[in-house]
Amino acid sequence: MASIKLSKISTQAPKDLDKNVIKLKTQEIIKEIQDLQDVLIASQKKSLLIILQGMDASGKDGITKNVFNNLNPLGIKVHSFKKPTPEEFSHDFLWRVHQVAPAKGEIMIFNRSHYEDVLIQRVRKWIDEKTVQNRFDAINNFEKLLIQNDTVILKCYLHVSPEVQLGRLEERKTDPKKMWKYNEQDWEERKLWDQYIKAYEDIFENCSKAVEWHIIPTDQNWYKEYLIAEKTLNALKNMKLEYPKLITT
Repeated sequence: MASIKLSKISTQAPKDLDKNVIKLKTQEIIKEIQDLQDVLIASQKKSLLIILQGMDASGKDGITKNVFNNLNPLGIKVHSFKKPTPEEFSHDFLWRVHQVAPAKGEIMIFNRSHYEDVLIQRVRKWIDEKTVQNRFDAINNFEKLLIQNDTVILKCYLHVSPEVQLGRLEERKTDPKKMWKYNEQDWEERKLWDQYIKAYEDIFENCSKAVEWHIIPTDQNWYKEYLIAEKTLNALKNMKLEYPKLITT
């Protein structure tokens, strides 16, 4: 794919969109997703992996809650990748990821993902550039492996502006409903904004061979949720799912 420069891409919805109309469309799309998820579960032929990446406070949790909350719990899982445990550190960086890859009939949402291992570790200089390049290759091969096993991968970068991120981080200090999300480390990582943007752009450049990246403007939650829902629906439609036929003896 062509080189992506995040500074050239808007973090906001087009000005001519009507918020209320888009929110109604989103609910209609979610109903279609629910119907297709039933077929996905019944057919047991394919799976869907949705990868959500982005800066702190870009809205990963909100997407999970507002877009996927009403899907059939029998066929959807969410996994959040935190700091690796000692056991995870003792294995290769993809070991913990492969264990939670979706089974056939499942939708799996990664809240952060294997890309953290070429983000914070690179920005913080915990790994050298040779290791970064080796991990890019490993990630590409890993994603090809999942595709060969009939997993469709939807990779989304949640594109938030530094101004909106600042407002959301401040809310975590003042809004009682959001204080549980407060993390002093988020403020330290914010100081490295430019380095993280550069790291993401390198990811887009090096890890789009098997699966393209979708850049999702996220300054307005209603637009972000609409785009994620729309792309999820398209991914399910493109699977050409069918209910299994009755088998009689």
